[in-house]
Amino acid sequence: MHPDAHLSELFSPASIAVVGASRSPIKLGHVLLSNLISGGYRGTIFPVNPAGGEILGLTAYPTAADLPRPPDLGIIVLPREQVLQAMRELADAHVDAVCVITAGFRETGRDGFELEMEMAELARRRNITLLGPNTLGLINTGIDLNATIAQAMPAKGSISFFSQSGALCAAILDWADGESIGFSKFISLGNKAGVSEADVLEALGDDPDTKVIIGYLESVEDGRKFQSRARLVTEKKPVIMIKAGTTPAGARATSSHTGAMAGNVEAATAAFKQAGIIRVESLEELFDLARAFAAQPLPEGPNLTVVTNSGGPGILAADACEDAGLNLARPSLATLEKLTEALPPFASIYNPIDIIGDAKAERYRATLEAVAEDELTHAILVLLTPTASAEIVETAQAVIDVAKTCAKPIFASFMGDERIGPGRDMLLKAGIPCYGYPEPAVRAISAMLAHYRWKNRPYPVEVCFRRDKGRAERTIENALNIGLTELPFADAMDIAAAYELPVPETRLVRTSEQAVRAAKKMGYPVALKIESPHLSSRGEVDGVALDLHTPREVRDAWLAITARAQRKRPDIYIAGCLVQTMGPVKAREVVIRFTRDPQFGPLISFCMAGPSAEVLGDVSYRLAPLALHDVQDIVREIRSFPLLRGVRGGEPVNLTAIEDILLSMSQMADDFPEIREAELNPILVDAEGAFVTDMRITVGPI
Repeated sequence: MHPDAHLSELFSPASIAVVGASRSPIKLGHVLLSNLISGGYRGTIFPVNPAGGEILGLTAYPTAADLPRPPDLGIIVLPREQVLQAMRELADAHVDAVCVITAGFRETGRDGFELEMEMAELARRRNITLLGPNTLGLINTGIDLNATIAQAMPAKGSISFFSQSGALCAAILDWADGESIGFSKFISLGNKAGVSEADVLEALGDDPDTKVIIGYLESVEDGRKFQSRARLVTEKKPVIMIKAGTTPAGARATSSHTGAMAGNVEAATAAFKQAGIIRVESLEELFDLARAFAAQPLPEGPNLTVVTNSGGPGILAADACEDAGLNLARPSLATLEKLTEALPPFASIYNPIDIIGDAKAERYRATLEAVAEDELTHAILVLLTPTASAEIVETAQAVIDVAKTCAKPIFASFMGDERIGPGRDMLLKAGIPCYGYPEPAVRAISAMLAHYRWKNRPYPVEVCFRRDKGRAERTIENALNIGLTELPFADAMDIAAAYELPVPETRLVRTSEQAVRAAKKMGYPVALKIESPHLSSRGEVDGVALDLHTPREVRDAWLAITARAQRKRPDIYIAGCLVQTMGPVKAREVVIRFTRDPQFGPLISFCMAGPSAEVLGDVSYRLAPLALHDVQDIVREIRSFPLLRGVRGGEPVNLTAIEDILLSMSQMADDFPEIREAELNPILVDAEGAFVTDMRITVGPI
């Protein structure tokens, strides 16, 4: 899409030309035209059909050149081979935006890809906003616009949805109709030859009719653009998304579906997290959260009060709170007095508040009124099981009445099916989310609290570290000029020094006697490490000896390491050994890496060295550039963080030293796109500081 274009031509066109409008009810050109008319669109519609005449009561024109005036939006529903010519004709008719419903482009192979690129180039050259191809179309309920080939026109609402899958859009429209979920905007992105997810996100962020934005993504065209736009939008309203194609099978399916690459799931997860996007794993959770955000205020704290007529569901809700990072609120003394007066002696007035199985609507009402006034409660969850005494409709009305005067979010879980149906429907119609079980309600409250905290977070602190960028640039240029893809250790450590990373003294030696002399000069104890450009890890040949205190230990270690390497890997070139001053003896070992994701850019990872990361996947990720809070979060996010903080009397490590290295790596990744990957492994860290004992860097032309 042209950088200066806007989406108003798509969302709110005053006139639409349907190129490929058909008289045959089985053709998509007829379906789309019929949807525009039956949806109640109040603008002007121009059917375009070579035969002219009249279609569905509207005058049809043979070509776009015959239109009485330029249309705001042109919708193309033609065979693939005719699309480009139709778009040229619309461009000559001075159209502002084009939506291409037709499929069969990049998702089908080279010919389709080249045709799509021609279409995208035409749109850029003629300043046309292009949606698609391979799209279902779009809906704007605010102006009764149903410009899709789906059958259903959704009810009006404050949720806006965009998706890369047109078929999924059709299914969701049908499902939402059955669930009485309304939409403001509904956009099928298709192959994204023009309008991207970032463009739609920005437009919906500024849309006054949209309160909640939800989406389904398979790929992201420009990760950095998407992330920066999303960060601005989430400061105003919640964005909830599913990212598909996160497994190898899903990635292959994505490529065949829209011709796009799905990208790295860790990069996408980090991008969503750093942009404030709430990521969900299922469509059910997507709409559970959307309904909650659209209907209820945000909780201003983690304290939840649960009101139930059954102990079991209350326990389930308590467990769910623990898992979701919420607290069961402790009632104030004033609230306890009110509950003692309103409830029978056998009721539990402590949270969860169990008003026992014979509770009728008035008991619920009195309890909720008391809890709603408690300043220690930030959100309320009402549980009901259909006991013989339960007044389901009346209880639903009591919840609705209390919610009208309560500034706190109120959720419900009416458990069951047939008996609770009328009460559940009443609650949903009144804007109170009602779930079949406590757990999804608790997850929704937790997500809303996370969004509240995101909107009220401190302004991110950007950090720019000192570095000798010219020195690092010369080292990288020299490596590229001689065709290296992996830098020699000395060059890698030179870049580390340019970025003022804390590296121990290190020397490359080629004989055992040189090793002894280097160790004497550096001072004992030392470490000895095999050096070869063909080894991805020294662990392959057991090529490291630590804590060497004497010349004899150094000589013996040299002989053992080199002999072992030659025996285990006779195919490799051995450049010698590295003699390195020993780091602290009781240090923990951590690893910092970055790789380049094709969609989102430099992806930085942090973990403890060893099996916790390699086997258990205990790794945290963020995208560069990192702000101060990012490095604090990435370190504390791993499950093994207590080992760094100090457990069972262990001394805590210097976390600031780790954070400084992360910030330097972020700066390096941002400075040099030529660096494809970098790894600091291991970094020794103790209470005093951190030491980068090894560094690997791979490079390539931009």
